[in-house]
Amino acid sequence: MPPGEHPNPPCSPPTMTLLNTMDRILYESQRQGRISFYMTNYGEEGTHVGSAAALDDTDLVFGQYREAGVLMYRGYPLDLFMAQCYGNVSDPGKGRQMPVHYGCRDRHFVTISSPLATQIPQAVGAAYAIKRADANRAVICYFGEGAASEGDAHAGFNFAATLECPIVFFCRNNGYAISTPTSEQYRGDGIAARGPGYGLMSIRVDGNDVFAVYNATKEARRRAVAENQPFLIEAMTYRIGHHSTSDDSSAYRSVDEVNYWDKQDHPISRLRHYMLNRGWWDEEEEKGWRKSSRKMVMEAFEQAERKLKPNPQLLFSDVYREMPPHLRRQRAALERHLQHYGEHYPLEHFEK
Repeated sequence: MPPGEHPNPPCSPPTMTLLNTMDRILYESQRQGRISFYMTNYGEEGTHVGSAAALDDTDLVFGQYREAGVLMYRGYPLDLFMAQCYGNVSDPGKGRQMPVHYGCRDRHFVTISSPLATQIPQAVGAAYAIKRADANRAVICYFGEGAASEGDAHAGFNFAATLECPIVFFCRNNGYAISTPTSEQYRGDGIAARGPGYGLMSIRVDGNDVFAVYNATKEARRRAVAENQPFLIEAMTYRIGHHSTSDDSSAYRSVDEVNYWDKQDHPISRLRHYMLNRGWWDEEEEKGWRKSSRKMVMEAFEQAERKLKPNPQLLFSDVYREMPPHLRRQRAALERHLQHYGEHYPLEHFEK
């Protein structure tokens, strides 16, 4: 590629740095009491962008809860990320989910569910349906190495292999299952080593090398679609941030350990240095992009804060096609309660 010419994705840093900026602002927002919960993606951005760039736009994504970069790479707008975390009237989930539980039908991203590993057998079922429909698509299912200890992982791996489903299992091995290090999670050789026992093609990659992740995912997807061959990828990375805003990782790991990964082996820094050396990026572009990306995030953040919360009546809708008697009784009870005690609730912040 000629000097000065920008490469194709996944070689450009905007998605990873934009995600990083959004993480910082929403993390601080939670710390200030503006939202109830948040999970950052610090250190794992390369696994998101490298894998997302290797997929077709119609491939179905099942995430765990730390794959916001995949959805961002597919063009999910900042205002909807913010709307979901704030649970305001623009939230497609109508404020019913806790923050970071994104979902988007148009971008083929299945809504996040909190319980660990439930998405694994669900993703296999979706892949089997795609196979039966001969749809020329794949499913990718993300999970952490901690979730691989769940029984659902065993069921999902076995079903995918025996039914020959077009699925890519993508394990983000970030070193910790909340506070439990990998040394206490398993005695075998990680997650990729389990694949052959199920009949799964498997590979381990450097999850902080966006090109390695891209190449592995691209080949895994090719085999999944062309050969109905399920594939297991274990991407070795590191969770730089706390597990969530409910966690204090300083209680179980050292500052020096975190600093090493943040300063020496960060996927964004590695990609930036590579692009600088190739003449595809420069310091002025870096400064300009960081300034403009922060401006975009702050604009979406301020807009989300100003919006009202959804009408409380939406608590009862969208579960059944016709609302059953017990939900109608609960809705009537809420209405009576608010009529009597409404002054004790901030109803002015909710849509009428």
